[in-house]
Amino acid sequence: MSYLKEYADKLTTADEAVKVIKSGDYVDYGWVTCTVRALDEALARRMPELTDVKIYNGIVPFRPKIFDVPNAKEHFTWNSWFYSGVDRKAVKDGFVFHGPVRYSEVPRYYRDMPHALNVAMFQVAPMDKHGWFNFGPNASHYREVVNKADVVIVEVNTSVPRCLGVEEAVHISEVDMVVEGDNPAMPESGGATEPTEVDLAVAKQIVAEIPDGATLQLGIGGMPNTVGQLIAESDLKDLGVHTEMYVDSFVDLTRAGKITGARKPIDRYKQTYAFASGTKKLYDFLDDNPACMAAPVNYVNDPSVIGQFDDFMSINNAVDMDLFGQINAESAGLRQISGSGGQLDFVLGAYKSKGGKSFICMSSSFTDKKGVKHSRIKPTLTEGSIVTDTRSNPMYIVTEYGMAYLKGATAWERAEALINIADPDFREELIAGAEKMGVWRQSNKR
Repeated sequence: MSYLKEYADKLTTADEAVKVIKSGDYVDYGWVTCTVRALDEALARRMPELTDVKIYNGIVPFRPKIFDVPNAKEHFTWNSWFYSGVDRKAVKDGFVFHGPVRYSEVPRYYRDMPHALNVAMFQVAPMDKHGWFNFGPNASHYREVVNKADVVIVEVNTSVPRCLGVEEAVHISEVDMVVEGDNPAMPESGGATEPTEVDLAVAKQIVAEIPDGATLQLGIGGMPNTVGQLIAESDLKDLGVHTEMYVDSFVDLTRAGKITGARKPIDRYKQTYAFASGTKKLYDFLDDNPACMAAPVNYVNDPSVIGQFDDFMSINNAVDMDLFGQINAESAGLRQISGSGGQLDFVLGAYKSKGGKSFICMSSSFTDKKGVKHSRIKPTLTEGSIVTDTRSNPMYIVTEYGMAYLKGATAWERAEALINIADPDFREELIAGAEKMGVWRQSNKR
């Protein structure tokens, strides 16, 4: 049978495809930009007939139609591996729940699930002449999703870029149903913004630590983006990319001639990533680009793989941290903001790297909606806050007031180093807290 004939035989409508979903089923809904659209609309029409459908997703970039089904929590639960703003807003409706993960382990989570994955449905690029549907910028864990699912439904979208790499596609022979959607544009996020003075102060310190030939990982947020902007303006050369999330900054760095990958010991000349999200500029750059390599996250985020690169530079954000060195990068007390993701993977991996450095960056303080200023460095984390990186993990902590190196530091050394880079308005308060907890020496600087 030709691939085109097999495609035609499996082609169906979204409404017909979602009839396979039954009450009590586990359903994968896609991840980030491959979250289904036409199938979501069809399932929203069918959902009032169903109960206890359990859906997996992560970083959903738009509000799914099923969220607007009357009495939604009576019909399904939405289980997110990593919250987006959409997830955070919908938590109050009672059907959104967080799935704590270490991102590098997610492929195994699917392999070892103690229950079935009844249906997997996700957006893909159009089928090529060899019968393959590309996952787009979401190689991540989708090979294992396909392997686990009883039924695989692909929603074809001509806007999805064809991202070359490893385990980056599913064959028509593995697909049960094909749906052709309305080809919506890829959702955009994280475009260039004007950096703040704090962003610039933090980024300048980090860029000064990066040598020629370093391999980069940039996290999500203003500070990592500002680091990318400053690198583009620097004299650095022959940089490589090995990153969980591919962002617009890497496109800018490539066009500025900073990235060649020539010194990478593995995946030489390739910009390796697990998933990508950004603007149209990014998606156009990734499309059919042999310089970029989409790969499974259990490879990209494996600390043992990361450690093979000399001078690996990992740059990520945090919400707040305590004087013991515990870092919260995902919650505000009990309120989940994002997720653990792969930050710990890269903190561990960078330390395995010869000359490697991991930087956790944050503003020293923030002002809330009531105009009250708060320190991001605290004696202890706020009750309910999640420890994303335990106290033994961090290397460099960077605020606009300086850089603290925590590896091998004792409790009192950590307290002193962190208070020295805290907002000056809070330093006496932090010293009092350190004294109360027994991690302040009288000989420490006051």
